[in-house]
Amino acid sequence: MNKEEKNQLIEVLDGMLNDNNNFYLTDISGLTVEENSSLRRLCYKRNVSLQVVKNTLLKKAFEKNTTDFSELYDVLVGNTSIMQAEAANGPAKVIKDFRTKNEKPILKAAYLEESLYIGDENLVVLADLKSKNELIGDIITLLQSPAQNVISALQSGGNKLSGIVKVLQEKAGEVPVEEKVVEEMPVEESKAEDVTEETPVAEESTEEQKIEEVVEEEITEEPKVEEKGEDTSSEEDESKE
Repeated sequence: MNKEEKNQLIEVLDGMLNDNNNFYLTDISGLTVEENSSLRRLCYKRNVSLQVVKNTLLKKAFEKNTTDFSELYDVLVGNTSIMQAEAANGPAKVIKDFRTKNEKPILKAAYLEESLYIGDENLVVLADLKSKNELIGDIITLLQSPAQNVISALQSGGNKLSGIVKVLQEKAGEVPVEEKVVEEMPVEESKAEDVTEETPVAEESTEEQKIEEVVEEEITEEPKVEEKGEDTSSEEDESKE
């Protein structure tokens, strides 16, 4: 490989680092041809890319990149392969599953969303990480769960709700009755006014009774005047005799 080809490969690696927020550095040395082919088939099936690189060229790509990858310089020894996938936990799951029957790949380091993980002991943690799509799915599920709970509650309490709606309708139907009561109130007030207007009639009747009593008194006094007349006439007769 001449210098120009090396520079071109460095440019390719630098572009790969800029275009991807995650990558894994692994050691696949010691795998047989059959094991190597089986690993690549699994990577293809899981949408994971696998590329063997030279440590010197990868280090130069790290140095050229704007991100600080200096902590990864120490792992650039021996065999180094770059594994990448859209899902952050994709390569870790491939390594974990493949190692159920094989000793390799060995995780040397990983860079995920500006976080560095150095050492094979991080494999289990990385494999259990949820991908971006999985996190979005969890968030959607959390957002939908309150609505689903409300819907299920509405469905389970359908009878209760229908009863409540019925009561509300009945209450709404009672409003005209209240209006009728309000409309009847002036009628009662008019009756009260009629009663108050009739009171002078009662007073007039009492005055008439008083007049009648006075008349009766005068009528009872007239015979007394006649008795006086009779007395005077008898006295006159006696004087004549």
